[in-house]
Amino acid sequence: MPWPAVQEQDVVLVDTTWGELQPLQCAPGVVTVGELELTELVANGALLVDTRVPDSRKGRSIPGAVNLPHDRITELRGRLDPSRLSILFCNGPQCPQSPMAIRDLLEAGYPASALAYYRGGLHDWVTLAMPLEQVG
Repeated sequence: MPWPAVQEQDVVLVDTTWGELQPLQCAPGVVTVGELELTELVANGALLVDTRVPDSRKGRSIPGAVNLPHDRITELRGRLDPSRLSILFCNGPQCPQSPMAIRDLLEAGYPASALAYYRGGLHDWVTLAMPLEQVG
């Protein structure tokens, strides 16, 4: 996850030594979106889902995102509405949390057409200087 560089305005540091690059399409039938698509879909009613566990969020998320941790996604799937698109994200392209959550939902019978994957996650969101919100 990117963090602000000390004494450098508008500069973030990124640890590239963790994780493994995730495929662009994480599951059959689940569309992958970029930043422009994400903002348009959310403006049109899609639900944005931060699948990171609370400890890894470090108090920041994409504005409007609800937190449904990847390791509890199937038990919390009742908070998702299959008639409304849910866009899942995590720490970034090398983070497996959202792809795992999406696959778990699909295995539990959730429709692929109701899910989207923002592969860039917080990593790309921050590096593109998109807005963040403080979360608890």
